Amino acid sequence: MDPGSVHVLYEPRATRVVLTGEIDAELGPDLLEAAEDALSSGRPLQVDAHHVTFMDSTGLAFLARLASRSRGRRVTLIRPPAVVKFLIETTNIVQLLDVVDEEPRPGADTSGSAYDDGPEPA
Repeated sequence: MDPGSVHVLYEPRATRVVLTGEIDAELGPDLLEAAEDALSSGRPLQVDAHHVTFMDSTGLAFLARLASRSRGRRVTLIRPPAVVKFLIETTNIVQLLDVVDEEPRPGADTSGSAYDDGPEPA
């Protein structure tokens, strides 16, 4: 068993949430707190999922929450493993995220890099 963890890192041009291990109901309260912290930064959001070994509906709800509350900016999911890709594709949450298989350049603003939704609403 690989206990899960979530950390919020405030970088110059983005807020990064790093997920590791098993992302499940046991981590639920920490994920809620991390979502609020990350969303309150007002910066583009990145979620590094490279070291996730398992994810259940708690993790999917976390990703959907970030995407739906990110104030018009897309959330970038960085290097998700096969288990995470399968879940986000099966549940169609993939449509709410920009998924990248490489580490973004340091300081890169990845929000909207793959999609142009036009100007943000006033």
